[in-house]
Amino acid sequence: MIKPDLGDLLQYFFTQHLSMHKQVSPRTITAYRDTFRLLLNYLNAKLGKAPSALQIADLDAPVILAFLDYLEQQRDNQPQSRNARLSAIRSFFRVVALRDPASLAITTKVLAIPVKRTEKRLVGYLTAKEMEAVLSAPDTTTWLGRRNQTLLLTMYNSGARASEMIHLSKDQIRFDSTTYVQLYGKGRKERTVPLWPKTSRALQHWIAEQESRPAPVLFPTIRGTALSAEALDYLLQSAVQKASGRCASLRSKHVTPHMIRHSTAMGLLQGGVDVAIIALWLGHESIETTHGYVEADLKTKEEALERMAEPSIGFKRYRPTDDLMFFLAAL
Repeated sequence: MIKPDLGDLLQYFFTQHLSMHKQVSPRTITAYRDTFRLLLNYLNAKLGKAPSALQIADLDAPVILAFLDYLEQQRDNQPQSRNARLSAIRSFFRVVALRDPASLAITTKVLAIPVKRTEKRLVGYLTAKEMEAVLSAPDTTTWLGRRNQTLLLTMYNSGARASEMIHLSKDQIRFDSTTYVQLYGKGRKERTVPLWPKTSRALQHWIAEQESRPAPVLFPTIRGTALSAEALDYLLQSAVQKASGRCASLRSKHVTPHMIRHSTAMGLLQGGVDVAIIALWLGHESIETTHGYVEADLKTKEEALERMAEPSIGFKRYRPTDDLMFFLAAL
């Protein structure tokens, strides 16, 4: 049996396993590709071997651990980025385990590398008042202003990801007794989200305006091409900056397109929508992801506390009766 080299395994991993078998999104392929470009360049500098000359044996667990340390220490990557790179490497080594059994010892050790624990931060979001200020910021007397306002309103209403918004097409909007949008998210999962009458009217006006300048996407650039992620972030920052004049609390927040998605979830949660429904609304693969909004929602916790009766009994202060017990209590 011919032992496959690293190049053959990587080509199979990207062209067949990820693209054909797993059918992952182009963004996932790009992220995994960047991981291996970083890894191969690192090994080239460390071992003096050209990437095409590397073997699986050159990617043992100590080397992978050293690479992960390099990402954090030399490239200033956060633990979350380090874990994402490790996830890509693990995915590759699962394929190696199947196609190169002779490397099973190396594969087992690499797959055993643990992810680094990170601080779990509360989800950031905008309040209804802050979101209203942002949506009112674009100048709707201009084409760009009307585009930006309709885009942000649709984004907030649907909870769409940035990638879903910049590639949204007119055909994904369905006008009926209830207007809804069809979104295609991670893992090629399709979901349908209803829209407010206000959003429906805004989209109808926008689509009618676009009839004279057809484009492959619903919210194009002036040149008729799809917005980039950077352009979406820029138009959002412009709206936030302008809205900060009428809503001071926005000045202390770093608003991102993904935060608009969080704001959708928090609005649904505070409106009494069940967490399971919110998970379906946002297209979460696991309901555990959606529980982060519950943890961050102080308002819901305060309301829960109000429904909980305070105990009527009194409490006595604990006083240790022994020096050793006093020492332990003071720790």
